[in-house]
Amino acid sequence: MDFAVEVTIFANKQINKLNIMLAYTYVEHGKFELQEKPMPELADSQDAIVRVTLGSICTSDLHIKHGSVPRAVPGITVGHEMVGIVEQVGAGVTTVKPGDRVTVNVETFCGECFFCRHGYVNNCTDPNGGWALGCRIDGGQAEYVRVPYANQGLNRIPDTVSDEQALFVGDVLATGFWAARISEISEDDTVLIIGAGPTGICTLLCAMLKKPQRIIVCEKSPERIRFIHEHYPDVLVTGPERCKEFVLEHSNNGGADVVLEVAGTEATFHLAWDCARPNAVVTVVALYDQPQVLPLPDMYGKNLIFKTGGVDGCDCAEILRLIEEGRLNTVPLITHRFPLDKIEEAYRIFENKLDGVVKIAISGV
Repeated sequence: MDFAVEVTIFANKQINKLNIMLAYTYVEHGKFELQEKPMPELADSQDAIVRVTLGSICTSDLHIKHGSVPRAVPGITVGHEMVGIVEQVGAGVTTVKPGDRVTVNVETFCGECFFCRHGYVNNCTDPNGGWALGCRIDGGQAEYVRVPYANQGLNRIPDTVSDEQALFVGDVLATGFWAARISEISEDDTVLIIGAGPTGICTLLCAMLKKPQRIIVCEKSPERIRFIHEHYPDVLVTGPERCKEFVLEHSNNGGADVVLEVAGTEATFHLAWDCARPNAVVTVVALYDQPQVLPLPDMYGKNLIFKTGGVDGCDCAEILRLIEEGRLNTVPLITHRFPLDKIEEAYRIFENKLDGVVKIAISGV
């Protein structure tokens, strides 16, 4: 083999290395694995390629791992909670440009179908509409991610907002904002939030923006109760065993005016409607591992309004504005930080709820 051929082979190997990235991958039921994969490329004029600077682990990722999301596709890169820097854009992308710092929306939506035009973007009729990133197409627990419909799916981060401040905008904070918005909270209300995990706390923060008369959080974890007391001292806290009695003692009309169920168990689903006053709004934010029974004979006469579903994540620009104004701050939720090549350890801590973990930030390598 002559010298020129050897140089060409070496150069091609180096180019191939440059086109390889680390990506945390759904291998099979019960197994995720950090793998080397080709870097994503633009596949459509509406696409953007984003270099992920910071990501996070969501409970929904664990639902994929344990088989609770049947539509999740083995082999995909997981992760749908991230911020980054735009590297490339397709010809049809006009809202962001290379070099922009952006949040990435958990929802993929076209912006043009019936549901998108009415703000119900979770039900976008595009084949990749709804929760696609990190579920049905490659997500963001990787060095790079391809974002379809980038005009809708990316929001530029203001210069005064850090990556950590913006990290949860596209998913868990958007979920809390959507839940508070659809729950019709008024300033006279007693609001009960069941569950003080990351989504519960984001729901709490967004409910606080509505300035209800009082907010009660129901939580059993001592670490999470301490977190609420430390960061939100005006919020009332009770455990599930005494929740109904506590709500009755601290409400004016025989129960909570609004209940937001964010815990996701059979017991908390029952607690949600049982603690609501007649004609209350019960918003189910949680994703359940098993079907839940709606015991209509037991509820008869309460005339409850149930609201449920996946987040319509179309409020990201407004959420970023509230962060920029200092009215929303989710940085205290970040209790642990890991680089991408240590993501296995990050998952171990998050899945087993060790060391007082709330949320974990995963930085690029």
